Amino acid sequence: MSDTDWIGETFTSDAGWDHLETLVDIENRMAGSEGERAAAAETRDALAEHARNARLSEFEIQGWERGQSAIRADGEPVAARAHECIALPRSPADEVTGDLVDVGHGLPEEFADADCEGGVVMVRSDVPDWYDRYIHRREKYYRAVEAGAAAFVYRNHVEGVLPATGSVGTADAPIGEIPAVGVASETGARLARRYDGDAVTVAVDCETPEATSRNVHADLGPDTDERLLVTSHVDAHDIAEGAMDNGAGTAMVVELARALAGREHELDTRVEFVAFGAEEVGLVGSNRLARDAALDDVTAVLNLDGVVQGRTLECYTHGFDALADAAERVAGRFDHPISLTPEQGPHSDHWPFVRRGVPGYHVTSETGESGRGWGHTHADTLDKLEPRNFREQAVLLTELAVTLADGTVDPEPVDPSVIADALESQDLAEGMRVTGDWPFEE
Repeated sequence: MSDTDWIGETFTSDAGWDHLETLVDIENRMAGSEGERAAAAETRDALAEHARNARLSEFEIQGWERGQSAIRADGEPVAARAHECIALPRSPADEVTGDLVDVGHGLPEEFADADCEGGVVMVRSDVPDWYDRYIHRREKYYRAVEAGAAAFVYRNHVEGVLPATGSVGTADAPIGEIPAVGVASETGARLARRYDGDAVTVAVDCETPEATSRNVHADLGPDTDERLLVTSHVDAHDIAEGAMDNGAGTAMVVELARALAGREHELDTRVEFVAFGAEEVGLVGSNRLARDAALDDVTAVLNLDGVVQGRTLECYTHGFDALADAAERVAGRFDHPISLTPEQGPHSDHWPFVRRGVPGYHVTSETGESGRGWGHTHADTLDKLEPRNFREQAVLLTELAVTLADGTVDPEPVDPSVIADALESQDLAEGMRVTGDWPFEE
């Protein structure tokens, strides 16, 4: 197949975009839900049209089902409309009262200066531009727990009456220690203006049943023990369609399966496509595969989470020079920009592999926004994405996948201590220790 043929077919294909529409129309793909099960089955069937051995692998998870949540002052709701206040997944069910403590962005310095004992701690979802590192939501939550807070309020920085979601909990204790809610930016401003230092009540109602999630797998190329993993996650938060996070990534995996089927003769290494379950509640599906797989056989991980949101792809390469060189080669060949970030990014399904020294990308896209933007809100909907961006990125990612699997790139794994040292040097280790995510021996 000539370049003209495969590029033309990829740019005019509807396979991936049609699957994206299928996923968003399911609406609720929360980990462990019936919707996630349906999305995994649809993804298996879509991959089966282009790849072999399409299958599901099930695993048990801690389930979590949303009820009603509220913030009240003087017995009256502060968030008068339900969409202004939502529980964070894996919050425990509880109702507590304490003085509201506004800790700003939730920086370590701000926590050190605040008296959070017994209080309802509120933090913003962003980090100032001048601060030297990203601070994840869970780090802010567990700093509040360590400071003795009674409850946690996560205030979105994006305007539009959009409460932010995102899970709490750890692998060892999947249900968090204190009730946690997300509120809209405007609700947070109202709380800070009217109730800072005053008693407020946080109430969370939820169920925590046992549940089942599943990973989706399929294969292309020669039947080698070595394999390139091309991955995404099929689950999404229950409050929105999950188009950006991460319907687009899973749809792109389907599109790459279609495109690579036409270039299968170029592959020297088996390509295994995996759409993970339960990413949004602690990378559960990818941790399971990384724990059970023969990692010596994984040549690299090409993880797609956040693609299509912006026009320019962004690749976190985690210090693997061969991965950066491969992406630069693709960008140069097509005269199309790909942004490269060599630093560590421990927050998607590549991470259970990278932390063990396996070469891996996290491929997302540049948006120019602070934080997640529309992600993790009710506004994560299909209308935010453009088919043009999907098709352009499908061409680039197809070529990148072939480059990684045709024998011309041989990224070397590293000892996990190299990853640990990089996390230390990039000031990421402290936060991972706070959240219980530090996987290395001290």
